[in-house]
Amino acid sequence: MKANLRKYTKRSIRKFNLPKLNVTVWLIIVNVAFFALAFPLILFNSDYSKYIALQPSYILQGKYLWTFATSMFMHGGIAHLLINMFVLFSLGGFCERVIGRRRFFWFYIISGLVAGIAFVLLSGFFGNTELGAKIFGSPLIAGVGASGAIFAIAGLFVILTPKLKFSIIFLPFFSLPAYVMIPLVLFATWLVSAGTGFPIGNTAHFGGFLAGLSYGLYLKKKYSRKVRLLNKYIN
Repeated sequence: MKANLRKYTKRSIRKFNLPKLNVTVWLIIVNVAFFALAFPLILFNSDYSKYIALQPSYILQGKYLWTFATSMFMHGGIAHLLINMFVLFSLGGFCERVIGRRRFFWFYIISGLVAGIAFVLLSGFFGNTELGAKIFGSPLIAGVGASGAIFAIAGLFVILTPKLKFSIIFLPFFSLPAYVMIPLVLFATWLVSAGTGFPIGNTAHFGGFLAGLSYGLYLKKKYSRKVRLLNKYIN
């Protein structure tokens, strides 16, 4: 009886698995969960933000280096979180199907880190003047969000599927090919930010975008036949 019970228990344990969700959905879950845990702490004491957000001035002093990772999963408010997660859901699932689950996961993480490095270096070295701060961001202003990794996904599409139509979230009936829309959005947000002084992580977006372009060029060269076949189905 005990032996049978042990066998039944082992079979039950083997059958128990986490829900088989794609990587994109898991990334969204982690982003939402991290925001739900961390945002109340920052509201309670804003000083906690230095342990989560990526601030170039701290990084260049060798402090809080882990914020390269934590800042990727934190957002500045509900609206920021919802917009980024909507875009990630819209682009990530397709990207994951194109390049594969494991490759997509590491591409997302590495691109987010590259975006953070670009954010720190460009604002840290070129944002110390009034004009530099407008263009590259002040090193005293911290950044959070998944936008760097999301722009990397968009940059990948610019290379792999340049004719794929993209829409702006607030203008759903207006669409342009990836090779036009993505650089246009990147340039427009940078221009608005520089003109108004509104803090947007433009350098992180730019770093992620370059990471996506670079990886797209690598994949296009390595899997040229598959990329050509993929583009046959895109008008």
